[in-house]
Amino acid sequence: MRLSDIAKKMLLATGLALPMLVGGAALYYRSPGFLPFAGGALLGTIASAAKILLLDRAVRKMIGMEPGQAANYARLQSLLRFAATGAALLIPALALRWWNVSAGALWGAAAAVLVYQLAIYSMKIFAKEGRRRHGSEQ
Repeated sequence: MRLSDIAKKMLLATGLALPMLVGGAALYYRSPGFLPFAGGALLGTIASAAKILLLDRAVRKMIGMEPGQAANYARLQSLLRFAATGAALLIPALALRWWNVSAGALWGAAAAVLVYQLAIYSMKIFAKEGRRRHGSEQ
């Protein structure tokens, strides 16, 4: 599977966020109590990476489609990415309810799921900065 440069950069940003989240939780809890947070952060990071891969695949497929067909496909892909987010948040919530896992698991998943939005936003900023550096934008 060949990824676009933007998808590679977004995956790198997502992968770099996991150690920061887990390290921050370890410093906060200063005990094994951070493990549920780390598990949730790992689950959320996996969901964010899956959403990036789905987005990259969707964009590649939509390039050759008719406009109406591409719009329908984009809606379906958006629902799939939304479902990945829901699953990443639902699993720790159910674990909290059924197995008495710490609420940190849910907070970790929520923090890691937000990394996807931060990665998209950072790509926009870096693209704008790159154009400015090369003289395309004034």
